[in-house]
Amino acid sequence: MSLQLTGIHHLTAITANAPENLRFYTKVLGLRLVKKTVNQDDTSAYHLFYADGKATPGTDLTFFDWPVGPEGRGTHSISLTGLRVGNAQSVEWWKRRFDELDVSSGEVGAIDGRTSLDFEDGEGQRFRLVDDGGLQPSHPWERSPVPPDHQIRGLGPITISVPDITNTALVLTHVMNMREVRHYPSPDGNGKVHVFSMGEGGAAAELHVAVQPGLPIARQGAGAVHHVAFRAPDVDHLHQWTERLKAFHLPSSGEVERFYFRSLYFREPNGILFEIATDGPGFAVDEPLESLGESLSLPPFLEPKRAQIEARLKPLE
Repeated sequence: MSLQLTGIHHLTAITANAPENLRFYTKVLGLRLVKKTVNQDDTSAYHLFYADGKATPGTDLTFFDWPVGPEGRGTHSISLTGLRVGNAQSVEWWKRRFDELDVSSGEVGAIDGRTSLDFEDGEGQRFRLVDDGGLQPSHPWERSPVPPDHQIRGLGPITISVPDITNTALVLTHVMNMREVRHYPSPDGNGKVHVFSMGEGGAAAELHVAVQPGLPIARQGAGAVHHVAFRAPDVDHLHQWTERLKAFHLPSSGEVERFYFRSLYFREPNGILFEIATDGPGFAVDEPLESLGESLSLPPFLEPKRAQIEARLKPLE
């Protein structure tokens, strides 16, 4: 069997308002803050990780806290973040919740054969709640304001926007070993969305590629997505991906030790940043599972600078 990615690992976006970001993702969406740390390449910025109750790979929605202006929407970008729930009734429940809390949202409908609901956070990041048919295990967070049956189960599908799919499709299928399984009309009436599947497939393991040549080039800012990461089971698999990218002469970062996982970064032909990340060792490597995210965690190489780093960070609450 060929080398396979097993699904979406995490997605990292940008916020210019960390305290409001924390409020929205924990109090409105009911996610668990599983890691409060800093951007390892810019320690003046928080890096916040939200996930399910057990910080399961594939559930991590993360944010860099950068003082930037709003995103300029367009193509050459990760344009829509899918969040999975267990059934169509949960999608309807979320619509009522968003209406009650004045969260910007569309109408419940069927997109690509799944009951779905589009919404935005306060900075305009675009999301789609998707009924995943209960196919993936659920690990609710007991302290969430959202009832266990309706909690967000994880990420997927993720949608990217490109003006031309030709070379992107070649990288997805020939290099990353994804399978193009279907396409559907774009909900905005602007062309087709092509669906690429990984591993065992399903909403947690799909990348959707919207072909949108008429859009301007996106500009990153608050509300934008910085990169999407795909799952590799372990370091041995990551080594194989590193060698595979070399064999195809695709430039990459080389392997980067992120402490909570090990990563490999590269750009697909339309310039969108991809990451391949290992499932382990996970977020409980430096603090107990029951108290994840309650204090500032730093990887060992940053620990000697803790006092300086903490002095530069603004309070979150």
